[in-house]
Amino acid sequence: MPAVESNMLELGTVMPAFHLQNTNPEFGGAEVDSSSLASDEGVLIAFICNHCPFVVHIKDAFAAFAKDYTEQGLTVIAISSNDPANYPADSPEQMSRDAGSYKYQFPYLFDESQQTARDFLAACTPDFYLFNADRQLVYRGQFDDSRPGNSIPVTGNDLRCAADALLAGKPISSNQKPSIGCSIKWKSG
Repeated sequence: MPAVESNMLELGTVMPAFHLQNTNPEFGGAEVDSSSLASDEGVLIAFICNHCPFVVHIKDAFAAFAKDYTEQGLTVIAISSNDPANYPADSPEQMSRDAGSYKYQFPYLFDESQQTARDFLAACTPDFYLFNADRQLVYRGQFDDSRPGNSIPVTGNDLRCAADALLAGKPISSNQKPSIGCSIKWKSG
């Protein structure tokens, strides 16, 4: 599993627009348009997938993070941009099953064209982008220092610290570490 780092989109970047299919059955399969996201607190966009060992390593903790922070007013959205033709485990049908298995309480969107991943400069899974209420990027990078096999507990500390500061109206440190994970599985051609 070759590791790839986040591209670290410039802080202050306005959240790119998207309109994507929601695969999470808890949300009725409706499409999600970024312009309709209602949150006075902020929005977290997480690029994840079903099969990546780096994502699998944090899935339970990320689901718990999302539950904790949506209850505090943060909007959480997950997006999979992987090519399901070459990675069938990341198909919309499998995404729907995964959302149910992990009890995701957030939309899990399928980026079929992969344009949304390109617009965010997403490079790996997982890759996290936290935007303030004005939809300006305030954090991008890792969930925490834990990786498969490194024996560091999964806490979500880096993302939790950023989300806590955002929700408290405090500055977020610009000392942010890139996420590390599997590359997004781009379509060939």
